[in-house]
Amino acid sequence: MNQARVLVVDDERFFREAIRDALEPEGFDLVLVGDGHSALEEASDTTLGVAILDLQLPDLHGLEVFRRLRETRPDLRVIILSAHTDQEYVLEALRLGACDYLAKPLHAEELRLAVGRAIETFDLASSRERLRSRIGRLDEALAGLSEADSEGFPIRIVEATAALVGAARASLLRVDASGSELRVAAVVGAKQDAVAMEPIAFGDGVAGLLAERGESVCVSEISADAQFGELAQAERYATGAFAITPVRSGDRLVGLLCVADPTTAPAFDSDDVTLLGILAGQLGVRLGAVAGSAGESVAADTPVRAADGRLPELARRICEVLTAEVEPTRILEAVLRPVGEALNAAPVSLFLTTPDGRALRQEAQWDGGRSSDRTQLEGALGLTGSVLEGARLVASPDPAADPRFEAGIDTPEDGRTRPFLCGPLRFRDKTLGVFRVFPERAEDASAEVGEMLVACLSAAIRNVLLYRSLLETIEEVALARREGQAGTSGSS
Repeated sequence: MNQARVLVVDDERFFREAIRDALEPEGFDLVLVGDGHSALEEASDTTLGVAILDLQLPDLHGLEVFRRLRETRPDLRVIILSAHTDQEYVLEALRLGACDYLAKPLHAEELRLAVGRAIETFDLASSRERLRSRIGRLDEALAGLSEADSEGFPIRIVEATAALVGAARASLLRVDASGSELRVAAVVGAKQDAVAMEPIAFGDGVAGLLAERGESVCVSEISADAQFGELAQAERYATGAFAITPVRSGDRLVGLLCVADPTTAPAFDSDDVTLLGILAGQLGVRLGAVAGSAGESVAADTPVRAADGRLPELARRICEVLTAEVEPTRILEAVLRPVGEALNAAPVSLFLTTPDGRALRQEAQWDGGRSSDRTQLEGALGLTGSVLEGARLVASPDPAADPRFEAGIDTPEDGRTRPFLCGPLRFRDKTLGVFRVFPERAEDASAEVGEMLVACLSAAIRNVLLYRSLLETIEEVALARREGQAGTSGSS
């Protein structure tokens, strides 16, 4: 998403220009106004995420402007500017919800840090609200999966996918019986009908490359992407932005779910990938079941399973945590508990890589009062290490049968071998760690469960990292404020 813009409201030209000179070189996009009525008019622009508001204005008092902004733009983060004589008004503004205040004369570094912090909180809150609003649409899309064998199902699921993430184009590609080509089952927003589109061989174009790799991808501008830039002309994306996620039945790739050309934001984001992953996980179960019943080619070692009715509800519970919580400890505790309860699994744990990248350190766990996970793991060993290195899910009812299995790594602290789910935690196209789930039942160590958890738990880690970044910025603001006050005292 583009960085939110900043509204600067101050009747003194000197301060407006001082703020501009401090912020514009750092990449902040500013709108400068000199009175309250102009501020209220400009604030209707939803690309504005932060307002720097002076209390002393020629037409309206800044506190009155702030009250009106709270009514019309409750999402706007407001930083109050004040002289030392305005402390009573500052306290009232903070009680009403101002996110910060800065005293005149301004300290440039303190200003930059405060604005950066306000923008991060605005972006994080906006992301949570977008995810909250789309949970309802996810419910509708998941409900439509119950008719996977009906004639109009492919186009309905593609329409639901486009609505879910706000895409002008969406398509469902199915792997054909030979297992070497993708055929367009349904498409919306394209000039051609699905039946007129040529099949795509594995390895050809963006879709063929990702089918070959079995990977999800989210690209904001194809022409600037090192992996796909040379395909930019051939693909003909209107905006250059797209997201693709694999659809699997068990360990078998059965298709791709693709969206392109976002309509509500400049690019798709990690929330979109999370939602696509949840939908694709359940879609794969349905398509696999339909393929098996219709006599289509199914790998001999890939059982076709009925859809797991617990997964949509589990996905919703995790998404609701992400919209309701911000503080890291509460997020992680809240998302791991429903996983353990739904799958009768213990422990359920999250690991992040150590700074040197050589090990995994436990970040959080839910033990259900039964069993704890190990606190640290060698990063490159066992099934867990293969997930970290290859960024690929491992879902194994009998992990000890896998030659990569290491008993001292791929079991909990008690050393007992259990069914095993381990998946990558992804953030901004990087694998930062893994999750591990030890369910009691072998059938719960399935790829569809794992793919859903990859999407949801990666979103949880993203929220935690963003919040930690915010806390670090708050500490920097406090330090800059103390240094500024010390410098003022020393020069007086």
